Amino acid sequence: MSLINTVGLTEEQLMMREGVLDLLAKHLPWEKIRKMDEAREFPHEAYEALADAGYIGLFYPEELGGMGGSYRDIAVFLETLGYYYTGIAQAITTSGIYAGMHIAKFGTPELKKELLPRIIAGKAKMALCMSEPGTGSDVAGVKTFAERQGDEYVLNGNKVWITCGHVADYFVVITRTDRDSSNRHQGISTLLVDAKSPGVTVRPLSMLGRRTTHANEVFFENVRVPASNLFGGEGRAWKNIMSCLGLERLGLSAISAGHCFKITEYARNYAQERIQFGQPISNFQVIQHKLADMLILSETARQMVYRLADVLDAGMPAVTEASIAKVVASENNFKCADIGMQIMGGAGYSNEYDMQMFFRDSRVGPIGGGTNEIQRNILAKQMDLV
Repeated sequence: MSLINTVGLTEEQLMMREGVLDLLAKHLPWEKIRKMDEAREFPHEAYEALADAGYIGLFYPEELGGMGGSYRDIAVFLETLGYYYTGIAQAITTSGIYAGMHIAKFGTPELKKELLPRIIAGKAKMALCMSEPGTGSDVAGVKTFAERQGDEYVLNGNKVWITCGHVADYFVVITRTDRDSSNRHQGISTLLVDAKSPGVTVRPLSMLGRRTTHANEVFFENVRVPASNLFGGEGRAWKNIMSCLGLERLGLSAISAGHCFKITEYARNYAQERIQFGQPISNFQVIQHKLADMLILSETARQMVYRLADVLDAGMPAVTEASIAKVVASENNFKCADIGMQIMGGAGYSNEYDMQMFFRDSRVGPIGGGTNEIQRNILAKQMDLV
């Protein structure tokens, strides 16, 4: 029995949820996931199946060839992906939201016409190149530099923690184009870079979790990029990045909330089957309370996600709601995994069971997409404390 309460979802959203779960069960059966995790194998088949079914188009307006999904539709979709398996959720959002949305919002008409149909069809995978070895949370401190030479930019620099960079066809690169600006938030631009360009090197990184959609280091050495591939306005990337954060944090939060329920159900099922002292450990109140705490964490995370989606759908600024949702959902996700591992004891700590993978996969949530320390800084500013 699923613990997710779907009251309030429309008939179409319920159908989408069931359709996504059925599709993933066919193209990404659970017994394959553990093997793919160990092999660090990208879920190509499931990715292509979701694209073929039109789900990547949910993120984009109809005038750009998408389905024009509401933020609540997107929350349902990504929560469902996170519930099934966070790896496929991260694969879809990395390309469709974190990188692809920059093209949809700020790309030139030519770039939109060329790339968006391919992104939606799953034929072009994208990765966002923003973090650098010395500038993780400090995006304004990027050192990667693109120098204008005639009709081209020559790009040099090093990016790190680039999710899905090893399978990307294109990189959306946040780079400095002006080293002399007195304002560190100015002089930063966005370039679209073909991942196969001479001078581009991708080095996979061995990560603790989310191994099927792992991070990478990307090097740009005298990479020549057509000047027409700069989009969003020269020196205006900072504001553009900020305008994408609401949807990005909705995605991160929805995936974490869905994962909370997956973990809780897994621990519940184990507790009902594990016999100690002549009875299932689910009969012991201490275990019941741990499972109840996990359900509270899951439901609280989910409520924050749908609150954020509703504010975004109302066309209102959602800075506060986005940061709260990201903090609550990602931290609750890890807490659920930690409690679930304790319930399972040695089995939870063993690689023979899935809980250790849930634990590893959940830990990145408070780190990625703007650390939760940064989210609390944002909330302090919203409270006029800064």
